[in-house]
Amino acid sequence: MFRRTVATFVTAVAALTLASCGDDTPAASPSSSSSSSTANLSGTINVFAAASLTGTFTQLGKDFEAAHPGVKVVFNFAGSSALAEQINQGAPADVFASAAPKNMDQVTDKGTATTFVKNKLEIAVPKGNPGKITGLKNFTDKNLKIALCAVEVPCGAAAEKVFKAAGLTPQPDTLEKDVKAALTKVSLGEVDAALVYKTDVLAAKDKVEGIEFPEADKAVNEYPIATLTTAKNADGAKAFVDYVLSAPGKTVLTAAGFEAP
Repeated sequence: MFRRTVATFVTAVAALTLASCGDDTPAASPSSSSSSSTANLSGTINVFAAASLTGTFTQLGKDFEAAHPGVKVVFNFAGSSALAEQINQGAPADVFASAAPKNMDQVTDKGTATTFVKNKLEIAVPKGNPGKITGLKNFTDKNLKIALCAVEVPCGAAAEKVFKAAGLTPQPDTLEKDVKAALTKVSLGEVDAALVYKTDVLAAKDKVEGIEFPEADKAVNEYPIATLTTAKNADGAKAFVDYVLSAPGKTVLTAAGFEAP
């Protein structure tokens, strides 16, 4: 009788234990939870980015959209100072990527900014270098046509630093609103030279030629990126910033000539 009772008790406990194990749902791991949140991204992500990021961010946007069907990344490329002003006036931006910390600091509704790349200036000349440009000293020649970025934008502020370091006073014929505008002047042959970023020379491929100069190391630009506190698509904005900072994002940026921060 005693043995039968013990056997019945053990069988019952075993049955309860198995039932309990069968009903348990494993807790989601951090990685599966994260994957679930990114998988549920939707809507439009408005990214305001420096003109010098046009090529790389366009590619990153396409890659991000491919990984997140249903998400649309819309870019506004311009000079960083103009973008900062637009954001402060209420433009619907979710992410801001600036070509200089100064312009990021001007934005009142930014979140925590992270420096993600560095860039430096290079002399751009038309194919064949018709102006016979050899270095910064040529930018003081009034007989040459020279383009610089306006000092309000990062490429212009960097140019001011390198000329000061070289002890030279440039004689520009035109001051452009952003680095892409300055590069366009060169590629069309409208100027003999311009100061643009190394990445812009590389992106122009066979349209222009680049000339490095030692003073460029005196004005290396750091690029910060941040999700704005007023972002309407906060989840999407954070996911895009995370993608820019990820290994695939760094690969695209490095291939374009940007340097690690």
